[in-house]
Amino acid sequence: MEFDIFFSISRTPVAGHLPSEAEMFRNFFEQVTVADELGFGVAWVAESHLSTEVQKRNRRPVVPHWQGEIGLNVDLPQLAQRVFATTQRIEVGSAVMNIVCNGGPIAAAERVAACCALHGWDEQEKRRLHVGFSAGRFEFMNRAYGIDARDAVEAAAWPALKGKVFREAATIFLRLLRGDVLSSADSVATTLERADFRSDEDWEAVQRAYQEQHGAPAPDCIEIAPRWVFEELKIVPEEWRRELCVPIVGSHDPKLQEELNQILPVQVFNLSITKPEVIEATHQRMAAAFHPAGGPWKRSFMPRTVFVFLNEEPGLSPEARSAAARAEAESALGEYWKALEGTIDPNKVANAADNALIGNAEEIATQIRTRFHPEDRLMLWFDFFNHDSARVVRNMRAFMERVAPQVQAEVEA
Repeated sequence: MEFDIFFSISRTPVAGHLPSEAEMFRNFFEQVTVADELGFGVAWVAESHLSTEVQKRNRRPVVPHWQGEIGLNVDLPQLAQRVFATTQRIEVGSAVMNIVCNGGPIAAAERVAACCALHGWDEQEKRRLHVGFSAGRFEFMNRAYGIDARDAVEAAAWPALKGKVFREAATIFLRLLRGDVLSSADSVATTLERADFRSDEDWEAVQRAYQEQHGAPAPDCIEIAPRWVFEELKIVPEEWRRELCVPIVGSHDPKLQEELNQILPVQVFNLSITKPEVIEATHQRMAAAFHPAGGPWKRSFMPRTVFVFLNEEPGLSPEARSAAARAEAESALGEYWKALEGTIDPNKVANAADNALIGNAEEIATQIRTRFHPEDRLMLWFDFFNHDSARVVRNMRAFMERVAPQVQAEVEA
């Protein structure tokens, strides 16, 4: 079993304390340095864009109840360079990079290529950049860059169409990373059909919008103009070590996963709330669909995000540590759902707790052995709604020194 670590760099009030941006970055670099020392495999860092606070004043605020900023990392390639420069063994991953905003897929491909070229100019360097990529979770970040409905038809179709926008971006992004010369004429065609929508009513709304806009009945297959229009191009630098770049798609769309693996070996980014049956189905499908250049599919190619609420604080009995960890988990998860939706939903808190590791070291080791496959790769989230960097570091140490050895001993046995 492999153990990675996830960092949110989320600047939001916890217990009445709102850290400065400088404090947030100091905490991150303290923690990633310790993670390197402890032997975590990859430091996955969340990406965010634009102020969450300011977007609350918009006509269509996405997270109107969130206090502070969802995240401070806006450019993983830049951050990765500093992490690589200050650590010895740990690799770096984006969790996840938004490739539709901030310049779109062409700009994203160039940033990744430039990062890998600078990072890999020394042939002795073996550490990789794991590029988790998606269309982002919060649409206000995309709207500022023009990623929104362009007419009435697109507005009616947007819940289905936005996934196709990401498909277009993802194919451009991966082909440019591969080194292709291409133009928008080479992009995948974007169309809308009844099968793309959840109900007849949704499809009929799109058809009505088409009729009103074009003055003619909608065809069974509606063609959508490309989102990115460009003549032939190729990104530079082009002579960079592509083995240092690991693409990971942040989508559980089976067709998209398979389609992207016709371009490059593309792994799958997993969230903590994904259902077990979806995870197992993905492993089975990817065993056949994974690009042959990547070798046989491995379970570690789909790292699994999981909250960790570990209490191994001195002076407490095992029972007291267990109770304290559960109280910490309930508080943090409750604050999270309150920030996202404005209320604390007991059912969502309970469901999130079911997907978390909670307790003392013995309990968490047992939970891992019970709930995860021995070949899984866990992306452990210690800093969730916790700005006490010293405590986060103690939890990281306790995990790697008291939990991981128990799990590995069981796996080896």
